[in-house]
Amino acid sequence: MRNRPIPGSTGRVRAMRMLGDPVLHAPAEPVTDFGPDLAALVEDLFATMYANRGVGLAANQIGVPLRVFVYDCPDDEDVRHLGHLVNARLTEADGISLRGPEGCLSLPGIEAGTERFDHAAVDGFTVDGEPVRVDGSGFFARCLQHECDHLEGLVYPDRLTGWRRSRALRAARRAPWTTAAP
Repeated sequence: MRNRPIPGSTGRVRAMRMLGDPVLHAPAEPVTDFGPDLAALVEDLFATMYANRGVGLAANQIGVPLRVFVYDCPDDEDVRHLGHLVNARLTEADGISLRGPEGCLSLPGIEAGTERFDHAAVDGFTVDGEPVRVDGSGFFARCLQHECDHLEGLVYPDRLTGWRRSRALRAARRAPWTTAAP
């Protein structure tokens, strides 16, 4: 029997911001208030991530320019990683570099082979202000790097070059959700 609430169960689903929205292309601000508003934001992030069938979601993807993200993501051994990070900073990204399929809730329906390291470590804080370090490998490392990029004002097409980048941006321009030319 669970003695904790399901993440996102008290949150509300918020509107997603799409590629081209200025909030996605600017670095997020550090969190300074670790109070009930932050806890509510984390719940909303989980609710929105689950409603959109994602494995990670950064606060700026719902229009809140703060350094916060949530995740519910497996690694390559199918071990589930569930949590959140406040004022997250990517502190390690190493190991072999792999090109793998990557998508984003802010570019729904578009996927491209994106280079990421096979290991990542992120330092940050819990919603209560306790320091935490999260290590990941494989797909979970990809997720951590992807969400940290969002906090720096990057979306995964910013990591693409050549025909992969052109193809992803062309698909985004043609997508029904497009709000502005990327």
